[in-house]
Amino acid sequence: MNTPDDVRYSRDHEWIRFDEDGAHARIGITDYAQDALGDVVFVDLPETGRAVAANESFAEVESTKSVSDIYSPVAGVITEVNAKLEEAPETLNEDPYGEGWICVIEVAADADTSDLMSAAEYAEFTEG
Repeated sequence: MNTPDDVRYSRDHEWIRFDEDGAHARIGITDYAQDALGDVVFVDLPETGRAVAANESFAEVESTKSVSDIYSPVAGVITEVNAKLEEAPETLNEDPYGEGWICVIEVAADADTSDLMSAAEYAEFTEG
């Protein structure tokens, strides 16, 4: 399983990559999640400008196995979505940490990141 060191991980199997100043972050699903889902066939993306709370469902991913909610690892406002996923949802399977990102969020100033895991912690979490 691929778990890059430059992202943090949620217990709901989302990853978040903060920019240098921590004000914005890119969010996607983990390699573990895409593997468990199977072939992704549709992504219901969130609206830009939408405020989300930490652990709030903001998108859905439909695969050949199931439909799964995607949860925001932190509170903030969605500023950008990956519209490429509408035409090529399989990108979530092919490149979950790169071209398969779901959205960019403007992180709330008071966002709590204490529950997010490092790559090593997430690897241990998924093996447990």
